[in-house]
Amino acid sequence: MKKLINSPESVVSDALRGMAAAHPGLRVEAEKGIVTRAAGAAGEPAGRVALLSGGGSGHEPLHAGFVGRGMLAAAVAGPVFTSPVPDTIAAATCAVDAGAGVLHIVKNYTGDILNFTMAAEDCEDEGVKVEQVVVDDDVAVARTEHGPGRRGTGATLFVEKIAGALAEEGAPLAEVAAVARKVNANARSYGVALTSCTTPAKGSPNFTLGEDEIELGIGIHGEPGRERRKIMTAAETAGAMLDAILDDLPEAADAPVILLVNGLGGTPPVELYIMRAEVERVLGERGITVARSLVGNYVTSLDMAGCTLTLCRADEELLRLWDAPVDTPSLRWGC
Repeated sequence: MKKLINSPESVVSDALRGMAAAHPGLRVEAEKGIVTRAAGAAGEPAGRVALLSGGGSGHEPLHAGFVGRGMLAAAVAGPVFTSPVPDTIAAATCAVDAGAGVLHIVKNYTGDILNFTMAAEDCEDEGVKVEQVVVDDDVAVARTEHGPGRRGTGATLFVEKIAGALAEEGAPLAEVAAVARKVNANARSYGVALTSCTTPAKGSPNFTLGEDEIELGIGIHGEPGRERRKIMTAAETAGAMLDAILDDLPEAADAPVILLVNGLGGTPPVELYIMRAEVERVLGERGITVARSLVGNYVTSLDMAGCTLTLCRADEELLRLWDAPVDTPSLRWGC
C-alpha cells in the first residue's frame, strides 16, 4: 500500500486538520470529526433551518467539502467507511441549531440510519427539533420490503444543494425537508468500477478485478455490483449505466434533468469528460434534455477508478434552487 498518510489510525483527523488549514472559513474539530461554518449557529439568522449531513470518511469532498453558505451548516465525519457515533452527531446538531430546527440528510446505510436516529432522539430531548431525510438513489440495489434497501450515493449532493438553498431563503423545517424528499424521489444513480479501492486500515484492495474486467452496479464502499463484464468502451459503459437509471427514473413530460458525472477518486478528468459526452449522446437520442450538470470528483470511494452517474428530474422550482448562490470549499457559484 502506497498512500500519503502518517498512520491508518490518524487518517481522518489528519485530513481534517489539513482542511482547517486550507479553509479558515470553517470551524473544524479534527479529533471529534465535526466541521461547521466558522460562525456556527451564532452567525446564522435566528429562525433559519440548519442542514447537517455526514457518514463514514473516504468519500471526500462529501460531506465536509459542502459546508458553507447555501448548503450544509455542519458535517460529521466518521472513520473510513464507518458511521460517526450518535454522541458526535448530536453535539454537532445542537451546535448549529438556530432555533428553527435541523435537517439530517442521511445516506441509506444501516449504521448511518441507526446512529443518526439515536442522535436525533437525544437532540429532541434537549428541545432541538430534528427532521431526517434518507437518500436512497442507487438503482443497482432492488427495492425490497426487507433489508436496508437502496444505497445513498450521488443524489446526496443534489439534496444538500437544493434543500440548502431553500433553507438559506428562510423556509421552515417542514418545507426544507419536503423539497429534500422531492429531490430524492426524482433522482437515480448507478456506478461502475474499473478497480477496487484500498482502505488504509486493510492495506489491500477490497475486491479484485481482472485486467480486462469492470464491475457494474458497485457501491461507494466497494460493495459488489450487479454483474462483472469484460471491459467496454465509454459509449457502451454509458449506455449500460443509463439503461439501468432510465428504467427506474420517474417519467415527466418535457422535464429536463440535472446530471452528475462523478469520479470515484482514481479516474482522471479526461475520462469523466468522455463519459459526459457519451451521456449527452444517449440522453439526446432519448429526448431528454440536460439542464444543468457537474463533472468531477464529488462523492468518491478513496482511490477507486470508475464513476457514478446521477440524474434528477428537475422542475422550475428545483432548477431555481440549484442555481441559487452557494459558497463551500468544493461547490461555489453565484457569489
